[in-house]
Amino acid sequence: MTARTQVLDRAVGTAMSAVSAAAKRGLGDPALAELVVIRASQLNHCAFCLDMHLAVARKHGVSEQQLDLLAAWEEAEGVFDERERAALALTEAVTVLTDGFVPDEVYERAAKHFDEPRLAHLIALVVAINNWNRVMVTRRVAPGGYTP
Repeated sequence: MTARTQVLDRAVGTAMSAVSAAAKRGLGDPALAELVVIRASQLNHCAFCLDMHLAVARKHGVSEQQLDLLAAWEEAEGVFDERERAALALTEAVTVLTDGFVPDEVYERAAKHFDEPRLAHLIALVVAINNWNRVMVTRRVAPGGYTP
């Protein structure tokens, strides 16, 4: 069996980092970006990404209450605003793809809160973190290696 500690080829890792950074910049809301990547990482069981992005979220001022209740955001009335809830619903739909597609109502809900460029960046961010989650989970990269 090959060692699973090597994360990625340098060129691939650089490209993935660039996509993630561009998507976050284009979304224009660092706190929301962290909620999105944390929720996807929860769904994908990526301990490394959770450890990393929880630290980053705190740095961007995401409340402990939001971080504590993110896994149950649908039931946490009043903790997440409608824009955040639309982004989280889209994050779950893109991450899980239970029916093989993103339901129209989920997409339309997000489109009400994000203009076309920001919606494109939101989708790109969800896709990017799903890529990172899959790499880190496949390689079994342990949490604790990230320093903000």
